[in-house]
Amino acid sequence: MADPRLAVDHVSKRFGATQALADVSFALTGGEIHALVGENGAGKSTLIKILGGAHQPDTGTLRLDGAPRRLADPRAALAAGIVVIPQELRLVPALSVAENIMLGHLPTRRLSVDRRAMTAQARRTLDTLGVRVALDQRVDRLSFAERQLVAIGRALSQRARVLILDEPTAALEAREVGALFEVLRGLKTSGVAIVYVSHRLAEVVEIADRCTVLRDGRIVYAGTRGAFDTDSLIQHMTGRALETVRGGAGSAAAALFERADGFAVHEGEIVGLAGLLGSGTSRFLRQLFGAEPSRETVRMRGQKIRLGSPRDGTAVGIGLVPGDRALGLVLGRSVRDNIALPNLGALARAWRVDDRAIDRVVVELMTALDIRPRDPGRPVRELSGGNQQKVVFAKWLAAKVGVLLLDEPTQGVDIAAKAALHRLIRDFARRGGGVALTTADFDELLSLSDRVVALRDGAIVAQLGQRDALSEAALRRVLGG
Repeated sequence: MADPRLAVDHVSKRFGATQALADVSFALTGGEIHALVGENGAGKSTLIKILGGAHQPDTGTLRLDGAPRRLADPRAALAAGIVVIPQELRLVPALSVAENIMLGHLPTRRLSVDRRAMTAQARRTLDTLGVRVALDQRVDRLSFAERQLVAIGRALSQRARVLILDEPTAALEAREVGALFEVLRGLKTSGVAIVYVSHRLAEVVEIADRCTVLRDGRIVYAGTRGAFDTDSLIQHMTGRALETVRGGAGSAAAALFERADGFAVHEGEIVGLAGLLGSGTSRFLRQLFGAEPSRETVRMRGQKIRLGSPRDGTAVGIGLVPGDRALGLVLGRSVRDNIALPNLGALARAWRVDDRAIDRVVVELMTALDIRPRDPGRPVRELSGGNQQKVVFAKWLAAKVGVLLLDEPTQGVDIAAKAALHRLIRDFARRGGGVALTTADFDELLSLSDRVVALRDGAIVAQLGQRDALSEAALRRVLGG
């Protein structure tokens, strides 16, 4: 094997009582795609932050091109050609697509930004990804999947020698994943060293030249292409074989939620929302919650309701897990506070908050969802992305809502936690709740849904049930993709 471009030797890192990494050695060579996998809390995020200069190891050495190197901060890592694309997209919402892509290296002319050159360079970058979005559009007007592609485009424009991608395909559909893989293969051919972090193990098997598995802060497996498959990776990650549960929640009963345009969610039903990139599935969910304006007449359990704000949605028993988990959390507050905040009314007694009731509910949900570390007082911002997602999910389970709206519910969640969340979704429906969800993973959509509503430009174009031989091929025929 060629000399590593970037390596860590016997690195350990502790945060208080938590041993995040223990004697980890990891090497990355130019012209390879090296996958890094593990359950949430396994240490992946910590290792990425050390590679990107955001954390310093307690012990061990980092080497760049064979020479010991201290990356004091992310700026030093970027200067060394190391670009990290984190799960939490670091984009400036009020700036345009082109400005975000070129931010940090804007072309100038006569002491001002050369906007023509900026637009041309941004367009060339997005063309390599096969992405067509308006370059002058503000980023906060894009869907989550489109923002993800803009973040990837910005990294590509920085001419990275080492590119670290953390869950880059979480909100992408198959077409966009294929385009991204072509870009990564091109970068690999040009000598870029790539770290690919994903919970989509089929993608890892397809794209990775090497794969390293972390469990509880330690490396438990390292292998080359052909030596690993999805089943073996699951066993290395979890220490056991994983049972997969498939199939919808069951038959539907009385309507819980209805709109005049024909959209409905029934008791015990899981409804999937399907659409190609830009079809408006996320916006449709936000309308159902009251977070986006809609002129549709809405009924909840037969009673006409008004959905003018998220407060209205919460008041009638609707909960939303957003695609961008930061929108569903107060990052500076504890796990306990985040789970309790939407539920203070139900967890109060005689106008006083019942702390014992809160503690009991929080402990039950942290155990059921396997939120790690099992510390209710830990600030949410200190949790891994997948565990943050579980906290967003937990707060609505604590609220005992009747309808759950899920936008990419398992994004950034490891394979074992994904199966657990699927069981929780099905259990919620079996107890009489209704679910509407959207996901870029067609297999997940089909395995969970009793019925799928196809959207184009925010409008319903078809509804397919199990009787319609519900399949990816049938959906793509309806969607035109």
